[in-house]
Amino acid sequence: MIAIGGAIGVGLFLGAGGRLAAAGPALVLSYAAAGLAAFFVMRALGELVLYRPASGSFVEYANEFIGPWAAFASGWMYWVNWAFTGIAELTAIAAYIHYWAPAFPEWGTALIALGFVMTVNLLSVRLFGELEFWFAMLKVLAIVVFLVVGLVLVVFTVGQAGPQNLASHGGFFPTGVPMVLMSLQSVVFAYASIELVGITAGETARPHEVMPKAINGVVWRIAIFYVGSVALLAMVLPWTAYSAGVSPFVTVFSGLGVPWAGDAMNLVVITAALSSCNSGLYATGRILRSMAMKHEAPRFAGTLSSRHVPIGGILFTAVMFLGGVALFYFLPERAFNIATAAASLGVVTTWGVLIFCQIRLRRSGHRSTFPMPGSPYTNWLTLGFLGLVVLLMPFADQDQRIAFYLIPVLVVGIAGGWWIIRRRRRAAAACLPQESSAG
Repeated sequence: MIAIGGAIGVGLFLGAGGRLAAAGPALVLSYAAAGLAAFFVMRALGELVLYRPASGSFVEYANEFIGPWAAFASGWMYWVNWAFTGIAELTAIAAYIHYWAPAFPEWGTALIALGFVMTVNLLSVRLFGELEFWFAMLKVLAIVVFLVVGLVLVVFTVGQAGPQNLASHGGFFPTGVPMVLMSLQSVVFAYASIELVGITAGETARPHEVMPKAINGVVWRIAIFYVGSVALLAMVLPWTAYSAGVSPFVTVFSGLGVPWAGDAMNLVVITAALSSCNSGLYATGRILRSMAMKHEAPRFAGTLSSRHVPIGGILFTAVMFLGGVALFYFLPERAFNIATAAASLGVVTTWGVLIFCQIRLRRSGHRSTFPMPGSPYTNWLTLGFLGLVVLLMPFADQDQRIAFYLIPVLVVGIAGGWWIIRRRRRAAAACLPQESSAG
């Protein structure tokens, strides 16, 4: 439920509207392709988790199967993923509340939401787990209701609904195949966070029993929720009815003629964004603590509270979220798209590291009881798909180009940080013999 709660967020509830308006019904192909890649990533993760469950698993596996530098880079890129994801979630919450209270400043709404999720994470992991379970349950219930209602509308061709919407408004590719390809970045972002299963493994009882069921369950549920929802959205209304900045689910339910339907769905998408932001603080707190223990993150990021909550890492990420509130203040119309595009760089890195670590695990001779299907061929196909997502970014819209230009900045920053850490370690190692001989 934590993985589903993390994955079902603004990428689907808000982002799908703008992408449908840009790519048309063929957007479902992007979701199917990204869903297939997500399936292989999850199965690679499953093999790694059953080999050795670990809290902060991405960092640990990268360290073991690639090297310390890869652990450092992947840990910080995962933090980049969640830092910008949290910003996207906060900007989405502000947009949703604006639906009800247009006079209230949206940056103020984002600030209040940040305070709420930070408080929940700082109190206890049990409170986080309970709240996240119910958040996820509400999101799943809302999507199931939409799938049922949407299917009824399409089957009985109520109003504008019907399969004809897939082709009757400019065809299945109304804006061309390139626009479908350009949507891959935002679609991959929508699938982000399913890998949260790996982080929870280190705090799960009987992981060898629980994790295969959890991973398989997440994969097929996400596939139905994402691909099924987008397909129905494209059939319930013409793709021209959707727009960026408005949840497509709110658009559908507002058009049903039921006075409270749109408001109810708006409430659900608010909890969806809160849930995903909540999960982000949980994940980065554990990752930063794992890195701080190895002196690869600021020392205070490893601080635990009396309730065994990584308070330092959570506060570190919360400061980045606060910077996102400032971004929203200055660029309210573009903050969401810039944040999701930048976050997708972290998603691609995390998924790529997991896939490559599983290749190295297999090469070591390990035989898993939960093997990744088609490995190693599916590994290389998935890595190729992830590479394509990044290479297409500079040819898309301006917001994706801004994120793409962040790549050299991130590379230089991470490489510089690793150079400093390696120098310190070498200096410390060089001092050890002298200290012992002096003693």
